[in-house]
Amino acid sequence: MYRNFDDPAYKKWRQEVYKRDDFCCQWPGCNKKNKLNAHHIIRWADSPGLRYDVNNGITLCRDHHKMINGQETYYQAVFRKIVANNNDKRR
Repeated sequence: MYRNFDDPAYKKWRQEVYKRDDFCCQWPGCNKKNKLNAHHIIRWADSPGLRYDVNNGITLCRDHHKMINGQETYYQAVFRKIVANNNDKRR
Protein backbone atom coordinates (compact mmCIF):
# COMPACT_ATOMS: atom_id res chain seq x y z
CA MET A 1 0.00 0.00 0.00
CA TYR A 2 1.15 3.49 -0.82
CA ARG A 3 1.94 5.62 2.22
CA ASN A 4 0.50 9.12 2.07
CA PHE A 5 2.67 11.29 4.31
CA ASP A 6 0.01 14.05 4.09
CA ASP A 7 -2.76 11.80 5.43
CA PRO A 8 -4.11 13.39 8.63
CA ALA A 9 -4.01 10.01 10.42
CA TYR A 10 -0.34 9.56 9.50
CA LYS A 11 0.52 13.11 10.56
CA LYS A 12 -1.24 12.60 13.90
CA TRP A 13 0.63 9.31 14.48
CA ARG A 14 3.95 10.92 13.65
CA GLN A 15 3.35 13.87 16.01
CA GLU A 16 2.28 11.54 18.84
CA VAL A 17 5.47 9.49 18.41
CA TYR A 18 7.60 12.65 18.44
CA LYS A 19 5.79 14.02 21.49
CA ARG A 20 6.18 10.79 23.49
CA ASP A 21 9.90 10.77 22.61
CA ASP A 22 10.33 14.47 23.54
CA PHE A 23 11.11 15.37 19.91
CA CYS A 24 14.50 13.69 20.28
CA CYS A 25 16.26 10.81 18.52
CA GLN A 26 15.92 7.72 20.70
CA TRP A 27 19.07 6.02 19.47
CA PRO A 28 21.13 5.44 22.62
CA GLY A 29 23.47 8.38 23.16
CA CYS A 30 22.28 10.42 20.15
CA ASN A 31 19.71 12.95 21.45
CA LYS A 32 19.51 14.94 18.17
CA LYS A 33 16.46 17.16 17.97
CA ASN A 34 16.46 17.98 14.27
CA LYS A 35 15.98 16.09 11.00
CA LEU A 36 13.76 13.58 12.78
CA ASN A 37 11.86 10.62 11.35
CA ALA A 38 9.08 8.63 12.96
CA HIS A 39 10.14 5.04 12.32
CA HIS A 40 7.71 2.10 12.30
CA ILE A 41 9.20 -0.59 14.54
CA ILE A 42 7.32 -3.30 12.68
CA ARG A 43 7.46 -2.18 9.08
CA TRP A 44 4.53 -0.30 7.53
CA ALA A 45 4.22 -2.89 4.75
CA ASP A 46 4.24 -5.81 7.19
CA SER A 47 1.76 -4.52 9.75
CA PRO A 48 -1.43 -2.87 8.45
CA GLY A 49 -3.03 -3.15 11.89
CA LEU A 50 -0.16 -1.34 13.59
CA ARG A 51 0.38 1.50 11.12
CA TYR A 52 -1.10 4.14 13.41
CA ASP A 53 -0.27 2.51 16.75
CA VAL A 54 1.98 4.97 18.58
CA ASN A 55 3.71 2.08 20.33
CA ASN A 56 4.83 0.82 16.92
CA GLY A 57 6.78 4.02 16.35
CA ILE A 58 10.04 5.49 17.56
CA THR A 59 11.76 8.79 16.82
CA LEU A 60 15.09 8.52 15.02
CA CYS A 61 17.27 11.19 13.48
CA ARG A 62 17.77 10.94 9.74
CA ASP A 63 21.25 9.40 10.14
CA HIS A 64 20.10 6.58 12.42
CA HIS A 65 16.99 5.98 10.34
CA LYS A 66 19.17 5.53 7.25
CA MET A 67 21.60 3.35 9.19
CA ILE A 68 18.97 0.74 10.06
CA ASN A 69 17.43 0.64 6.58
CA GLY A 70 17.14 -3.00 5.53
CA GLN A 71 17.91 -4.21 9.07
CA GLU A 72 14.69 -3.18 10.78
CA THR A 73 13.86 -6.58 12.25
CA TYR A 74 17.23 -6.72 14.02
CA TYR A 75 16.34 -3.60 16.03
CA GLN A 76 12.70 -4.39 16.87
CA ALA A 77 13.32 -5.74 20.39
CA VAL A 78 15.60 -2.84 21.36
CA PHE A 79 13.17 -0.26 20.03
CA ARG A 80 10.24 -1.89 21.84
CA LYS A 81 12.16 -1.65 25.14
CA ILE A 82 12.94 2.03 24.55
CA VAL A 83 9.27 2.75 23.76
CA ALA A 84 8.13 0.85 26.87
CA ASN A 85 10.55 2.88 29.01
CA ASN A 86 9.31 6.13 27.47
CA ASN A 87 5.71 5.13 28.18
CA ASP A 88 6.58 4.31 31.79
CA LYS A 89 8.20 7.74 32.24
CA ARG A 90 5.01 9.46 31.05
CA ARG A 91 2.81 7.70 33.63
